[in-house]
Amino acid sequence: MIIRSWLFVPGDSERKLEKGLGNAADALILDLEDAVADSRQEIARDMTCAFLKKNTDRTRQQLWVRINPLDNDLSLPDLASVMPGAPDGIVLPKVYSAEEVKTLDKYLSILEVREGLVAGSTKILCVATETAASLLTFHTYLDNMTDRLVAMTWGGEDLAASLGASDNKHPVTGEYDDPFRLARSLCLATAKAIDVQPVGCVVVDYKNLEALEVDCLRDRQSGFIGKIAIHPAQSEVINRAFTPSEEEVDFAKRVVAIFEENPGLGTIGLDGKMLDMPHLKQARNLLELVDQISAFN
Repeated sequence: MIIRSWLFVPGDSERKLEKGLGNAADALILDLEDAVADSRQEIARDMTCAFLKKNTDRTRQQLWVRINPLDNDLSLPDLASVMPGAPDGIVLPKVYSAEEVKTLDKYLSILEVREGLVAGSTKILCVATETAASLLTFHTYLDNMTDRLVAMTWGGEDLAASLGASDNKHPVTGEYDDPFRLARSLCLATAKAIDVQPVGCVVVDYKNLEALEVDCLRDRQSGFIGKIAIHPAQSEVINRAFTPSEEEVDFAKRVVAIFEENPGLGTIGLDGKMLDMPHLKQARNLLELVDQISAFN
């Protein structure tokens, strides 16, 4: 299953929660962390759980919950409060290594038993780069990773705070500075290595939809699949950018067809270009992506 757009919605705003249902986002992330003041945590938990229970049809739009980090005392009450609503998944922020993901896996196994949910049905999206230590521990995801982990994303805002950086962008180019480019690359490579969905990070300039589209297309070219949105207007742009065009699909089909028609050849010319096995693999990957998007939407 592929999720193109993940939209953050404050867990303590009934109006925004209801509005999120009409949004184009493939998934809503009901937020109990940064969007909610500590004084409103219980209100947010109750409201989020009620919203989950009310909206059980997730065929068009999944409902996930971002809890507080596991080293925060708020995280376990978050989980205990929202699991009766059977969220499709949990977004885990500010990890240090894969150990937090494995710990969350154990908590979810216990809570699924308590709530009578199917074992393993609650998935995990890991925000993998929000701490300085996380940049040094990506290798920990390569061994015995839980099947619950279906997606990884990276973040530049909290990472900047953790590194003591005054900004995450280069003062001249405006592009991400080196530590944040490293975070992006490590997240992408690790996600691909363990066969989970790599998700692009937020674009904080939410009014600049043109910049968002450029960033989405750059992410997609690199290998990311989908992106996190912080404003409702961003979802449609993200969906469009991460959905292969008719021209791309047509070319991919032609690539697959010409190789199948010539099974003994490893290199074939098409439209003036020389194609080999990596091009065939790329074409098949694109067609598989299209099938997964079509099945969900």
